Amino acid sequence: MSRIDDAFSATKDNGCALIGYATAGFPDRRTCLSIASSLLEHCDILELGIPFSDPVLDGAVIQESSRRSLESGFKVGDAFAIAAELRAASEKPILVMTYYNPVHRMGHASFAAEAARAGLDGTLIPDLPPEEMAAWKDAADGEGLCNVLFASMTTPERRLSFLGGLTQGFLYCFAVKGTTGMRESLAGGLGDFMARARAFCTAPLALGLGISTPGQCRDASALADGVVVGSALVKAAMDAVERGGDPALEAGRLASQLKGSLAGNQAAQAEE
Repeated sequence: MSRIDDAFSATKDNGCALIGYATAGFPDRRTCLSIASSLLEHCDILELGIPFSDPVLDGAVIQESSRRSLESGFKVGDAFAIAAELRAASEKPILVMTYYNPVHRMGHASFAAEAARAGLDGTLIPDLPPEEMAAWKDAADGEGLCNVLFASMTTPERRLSFLGGLTQGFLYCFAVKGTTGMRESLAGGLGDFMARARAFCTAPLALGLGISTPGQCRDASALADGVVVGSALVKAAMDAVERGGDPALEAGRLASQLKGSLAGNQAAQAEE
């Protein structure tokens, strides 16, 4: 977990960590590698999402990118291959976001070993309840992979304490109720929620879901140690593909703007 720890430590005094997301294999393996590489130039941490046919957490944009990736012939092994190429060029943290079915089908030990071999730092598995993850956690721990857990505004304090003691790397806090996707504004009550989460969790807190603009990133960074942006970055790449542009350039341009808003907010707070 040292790369993840280092990423949060590096941004603690001069900004907030930006955690970007790319759908593995979208729109194809070669272009995905370019998009992810561009994001890593500006993001502090990268989530590489494994496409799945029943993505219960994902909204319309990421669902569509997953559909196109699967239709292009994507296989789980392609995600590890992409991660390995990214790792060869960067020491920034890279995590894989996957639903549990691919992990189960490959087998805990095999999935963990392949992830570690590719240079991944950890996993996010939103549909694997912490109470049922013991076998997976044993395999992941054995390969030095962290398991990032999730919490929402409706999570009661007793469970926040449970999640805070179990999560590794950081706690992924949902900024909205619902699935991933762009929103016009963040949900109310985030301040109270993040204060409760911080009371029960010593790991860094990252806010994600529904965050898509520099202004929303700036607002979220006042409450969290990291901000996760997924759908907006995928949509920037998707729009570029559809108009015949450069998806890596467009996704990287947006990531640069988002990162700039985080650093600018910290500077503004220091002046107050």
